[in-house]
Amino acid sequence: MKRKVFVVGDVHGQYDMFKELLTHWKEEEEQLILLGDLGDRGENPKACFEMARDLVENKGAVCLKGNHEDMLLDFLNRPQHSAALYEMNGGMVTVQSFLNIEEGQYDTVELAATVQSQAPWLKPFIESLPLKYEWEDYVFTHAGVNLTLKDWTETSDRDYVWIREGFFDQPNDTDKTFVFGHTVTAMLHEKRSNTDIWLSGDGKIGLDGGAVYGGTLHGVVFDKDGIVDHYKVNNTGYAFSQFFGGN
Repeated sequence: MKRKVFVVGDVHGQYDMFKELLTHWKEEEEQLILLGDLGDRGENPKACFEMARDLVENKGAVCLKGNHEDMLLDFLNRPQHSAALYEMNGGMVTVQSFLNIEEGQYDTVELAATVQSQAPWLKPFIESLPLKYEWEDYVFTHAGVNLTLKDWTETSDRDYVWIREGFFDQPNDTDKTFVFGHTVTAMLHEKRSNTDIWLSGDGKIGLDGGAVYGGTLHGVVFDKDGIVDHYKVNNTGYAFSQFFGGN
């Protein structure tokens, strides 16, 4: 087991930012952990999925399942029922990147079938993604755990990828530190334009800096005692405050 971990927040298709952040990863001494939400929105979701798959299969990386992977899997399995929700959450950008098609009106069942035909590895890859990863006294998940339960390990599969309230707004009385993405840190900071990592003070650490919204992609290095390095790539494409307010 490596003595450090390098943890990457929500990528959301920002391939160039993802590549730049990984230049700081010290492969020989740091276990790489991706917190999920590889695609949907962003410049090149397909490339982000391909790179994550390569990192998992050839570099021993851990890639967790996010709610956007959950929606993509549902789209591939039941497009006639889930396409509207997936499209509302930026999913068609991912579909277009895999099929190299322009935005337009398409039959959703045909789209899902074509994605699986042209990228037969995608569905099995998503199905293989774990919901959590434990290392030392840390628990890494995409969204968090249910801290309203007497035993957090009874958290449902859905909550691991979707939970907000019931996690970050609850006291952490466990002996674990929970590191998560999913909820953009600007929603947790008092200042809504702050895209830095969020530290609750009681063992909850949020890393989703809203990279795809003009925020920040975070890479944080932990050892068993805490944060030892913090790298970030800022999205300079447009102002973050136009999405979350400048207060």
